[in-house]
Amino acid sequence: MKVLFICSGNKKYEDSPIVISQGNSLIKAGIDLDYFFIKGRGCKGYFKSFFLLRRHLHENKYDIVHAHYSLSGFIASLAGIQTLVVSLMGSDVHRHGFYRFLIKLFNEWRWAALIVKSEEMKGIIGIDSAVIIPNGVDIDKFRPIPKVEAKEKVDFSENKNVIFVGNPERPEKNFKLAEASFALLKDESVELNVISHQPHEKLPDFMNAADVLLLTSDYEGSPNVIKEAMACNCPIVATDVGDIKWVIGDTEGCFITSFSPEDIAQKISKALKFERRTVGRERIIELGLGSDAIASKIKSLYEKVLESQQSH
Repeated sequence: MKVLFICSGNKKYEDSPIVISQGNSLIKAGIDLDYFFIKGRGCKGYFKSFFLLRRHLHENKYDIVHAHYSLSGFIASLAGIQTLVVSLMGSDVHRHGFYRFLIKLFNEWRWAALIVKSEEMKGIIGIDSAVIIPNGVDIDKFRPIPKVEAKEKVDFSENKNVIFVGNPERPEKNFKLAEASFALLKDESVELNVISHQPHEKLPDFMNAADVLLLTSDYEGSPNVIKEAMACNCPIVATDVGDIKWVIGDTEGCFITSFSPEDIAQKISKALKFERRTVGRERIIELGLGSDAIASKIKSLYEKVLESQQSH
C-alpha cells in the first residue's frame, strides 16, 4: 500500500515530529510512505502549496493520501484527491464555529475518513463517523533511564526540576498560568525549566531528568508530551484537557488540576513529595498507546477505506 502524508514542514522533518513518528511506525508496519511538506505559514502558505501538490500528485500515484490538520485536508480536497484520510490534531476543533462548519462541509464532500484524537474532540466537532485514534508514543525511544545519567545529558542542576515542554509563546499552552502557579511554591530548591525548540530525540533525556512534568494548556487533543512522560515514568501535573485524565488514570504520582494557580501549586508540591518514578509506562502499554499498536489501527482504517472505495 502506497500512502502520502501531507503536513506542515518549513524545516521538513523538524516541524512535525509527531507526524514523522507516526509515519515511521507505519513504515515499520509495511506501508510504502512518502511525505509532502507544505511550506509557509497560515492560509497563505497552504494555498501557495496547492499547485505544487497538484504537480506532485500528477507525477506520483498513491492508494491513500493522509492529511494532517484540517488546512492540509482542505488543500488536498481542492487538489482533487479522492481517497483522502484527514487527521484533526486538536487545535482544529477549538477554532470558531465557521471553521468547524468548513470541516463538516469538506468531510461530507470529499474526505473518505476523519480521525480525531479523543472522545472530547469528537464531541466538539459533532461528526458521528469520526474515528478516534490517539497519537501513539514510541516506547522504544521514550523509556526510563537512570535520573543521574539523564541529568548529566541535559545539564540540569542538583535542585528539583519541573519541566514545561512546549512553546511558551503559544497562547493555548498558557505558560502564564505555569509561571503564576510556580511562583506560589516559594521554594528556591525547585526550578522551572522551559523545554522549547529542542530536538525530539532529546526529550526522553529531559523527561528522565525531571522530577515533574507540568502542563497548563487551555485545551489539547491527545497531547503526546503526556504519553511520552508516562512512558519515561515521569510524575505529571496537568490541567484537565483533552484525553489526559483517561491516559493518566489512577497512576500514582500523576495529578489532574483545575485552572487555579493555587491548585496547580499544591499538586506540584504533592508530585515533588512523591520522590520516585511512576509506573506510567505500564499504563501506556495497557492502553495500547505504543506507536506500533496505533500504526496497526491506522493501517486497518486505510484498508477499510480502500474496500469501501472499491465497493462503490
